[in-house]
Amino acid sequence: MSLHRLTGVTLGVPDVAAAATFYTEFGLTPLGGGRFATADGGEQLTVTSSARRRLIALGVGADHPDDLDRAAHGLSRLGIAAERTATTVRATDRGTQVVVTVSLAPRLSATPTPPPAVNRPGDVARPDARADAVLRDGPVRPRKLGHVVLGSTDHDTSHRFFTDGLGFRVSDTVPGVAAFLRCSTDHHNVLVQRAPVSFLHHTSWQVDDVDEVGRGASAMLEADPARHVWGLGRHAIGSNFFWYLKDPAGNFAEYHSDLDCIVDDALWTPEVWEGVRSLYQWGPPPPPSFLAPDDLAALMTGAHSV
Repeated sequence: MSLHRLTGVTLGVPDVAAAATFYTEFGLTPLGGGRFATADGGEQLTVTSSARRRLIALGVGADHPDDLDRAAHGLSRLGIAAERTATTVRATDRGTQVVVTVSLAPRLSATPTPPPAVNRPGDVARPDARADAVLRDGPVRPRKLGHVVLGSTDHDTSHRFFTDGLGFRVSDTVPGVAAFLRCSTDHHNVLVQRAPVSFLHHTSWQVDDVDEVGRGASAMLEADPARHVWGLGRHAIGSNFFWYLKDPAGNFAEYHSDLDCIVDDALWTPEVWEGVRSLYQWGPPPPPSFLAPDDLAALMTGAHSV
């Protein structure tokens, strides 16, 4: 795939300082000026002032100028205006109101974390020793930005923007609700769902394993229990472990690990998912606020002012 990752996001929030505190405690490294970095992806988050919470911009990495030409041509065929430079293609998706920039960017190089020794029935891989996760005491550091979930007022248009326009591929779908789209080997990098107003549902940040998901969320909740949204659990679509937290503006931020990876497109068959099975394999049931954020009505009321 010529597209290969998300390079970053820009979040608009009413209180930049409060959001900065949240994402610093979440494990991102502050770089100054509302910018934050992940361990492997470098600078991947910018927080800036906005009257209401929203995703302002999304970055996608490409390998070659030919990839930019293909994206520009795809957008042109859809009748979508795009700004082309020597290193970027920029366009706005009408359904989500997000400015997406495809730019030439290096592929990520991540050093794998050594797999923990796990005791199983009939296989004692860790004799006479405590589990590695029990001995971890450092802060959790997300490795990279994995995906974003966006509410779109025109789902079909947004779907075409990302697939026919930019070149994302479909991994799985929930009919009439959402499409899981990828621009990398990750199962999904963008999920577009039908919504009455354009809004950011959540950003998702990859950590090493399920213990890092649990440790990260536990530390965040120890500082402020009101941050809890949903978790710990395991999704069915994408297979990943998850825990969702809420930033001061109302955006959800997810720790995730063990997401499905699609290395050979020919070996992956997109599925159509229905009902509760599409949400989670195990864990607590999703709260109503996860399916429809508490501030959705307020976002709808204020949408005309943005």
